[in-house]
Amino acid sequence: MGRTEPESSICFSRASRIVSSVHEARRRVLKLPDPLKFLEPHMLYFRERHPGLTEIARYYFLRPSKQLRPLLVFLFSQATNGIGRNWGLKKWESECVGAGGSADELDRPFTPPDVLNDWNPCRPDTTACFNPDFISSERRPRQSPPEPPDLFGQPAGLVSPPLILPTQMRLAQILEMIHAASLLHDDVIDRSPLRRGVASAPEAFGNKLSVLAGNFILGRASTALARLGDLEVIELIASIISNLVEGEILQMRDVQIQQDAGVAAAQSGKEAWTLYLQKTYMKTASLMAKGARAAVALGGCTEGELWREVAYAYGRNLGIAFQLIDDVLDYAAGDATLGKPGGADLQLGLATGPALYAWEEFPELGPLIARKFAEKGDVEHARSLVKASRGVERTRELAVAYAQQALEVIQPLPESEAKNALEALALRVTKRTF
Repeated sequence: MGRTEPESSICFSRASRIVSSVHEARRRVLKLPDPLKFLEPHMLYFRERHPGLTEIARYYFLRPSKQLRPLLVFLFSQATNGIGRNWGLKKWESECVGAGGSADELDRPFTPPDVLNDWNPCRPDTTACFNPDFISSERRPRQSPPEPPDLFGQPAGLVSPPLILPTQMRLAQILEMIHAASLLHDDVIDRSPLRRGVASAPEAFGNKLSVLAGNFILGRASTALARLGDLEVIELIASIISNLVEGEILQMRDVQIQQDAGVAAAQSGKEAWTLYLQKTYMKTASLMAKGARAAVALGGCTEGELWREVAYAYGRNLGIAFQLIDDVLDYAAGDATLGKPGGADLQLGLATGPALYAWEEFPELGPLIARKFAEKGDVEHARSLVKASRGVERTRELAVAYAQQALEVIQPLPESEAKNALEALALRVTKRTF
């Protein structure tokens, strides 16, 4: 393949030119608030209030986690609440009984207690015990919600002190539930014995219960999502679930290697990069991008306002940078916290950024990638070629370019501590070591 640069390299060729500016930004990061410490009270509340989790679900929720997805929701909520045209209405819904946006109403079951007969371990005491001879009870007529005041189109600036609405708190929980469900299913598909140094759920509970637990969490997340009452948010978050499935299918797709040399070989590399970046968006960045946009929508930013697009673009760029660094860390020497040796993705048949860059330097990697490192010695040979190349370094540079884009797109946001924390997050995501 020679040294032909794929489209991804061309698109991000300016990565080297911005490295110096990123170094300058990193010097500024010491003055920015720590995102996790900045929102510690909200994160503690979030961790203690996951609705409807079984023992297997809690097994993942209670493990140490970066919880980046809920953090994005909280930060964008605080960075935009008050500046959207519909903020007054959203605030009113969170405070007015019957409007559907208060914490108590979000926690209320959809159906009367005597028909909520699903034997959920976390069901309320008022749920009727199972009885084969079901007798209907008298129903109270459903009350119409109160008429909202005319508060549309009256942005008043950022809320001070910063505020997170109950619907935004619930959104953060929903996103982490979807993420946990995807981990349960991924560990079954990948046959992973470990998750961050401890036994994975399939190893501890078996594949069948792990799949059922993931499905259960998705069902609960879907129920909680419907209660939010915002059609665009429901569509956004529902599409994340389909994205996760599409991403897994893309990950299983074979990379087609054309036998002709020169341009044909370069075209094969370009297609492999396209497949890899599409998969990265579907499996990782979609959840962050759409979750951030949904948080801003729940804060009253309406269609056509810039803030929705800012949130989505930031989440998309940050998510891709985050996954690229994950793929870089996979080639680090065996890391007990990750629960896998260096280059473990190769053992799963996956050609990530470092391997694709190494392919440009060592054309013999092409056939190994095409057969998903299935033959004896393929994994070891591929790992040695990646380490001999600049693949890891170039993937990190690509991650820095995406992180820099995330940093740039949030500049229109009003100045606030939350915006500063988002800047710190974009700068730190490429520096993490776990």
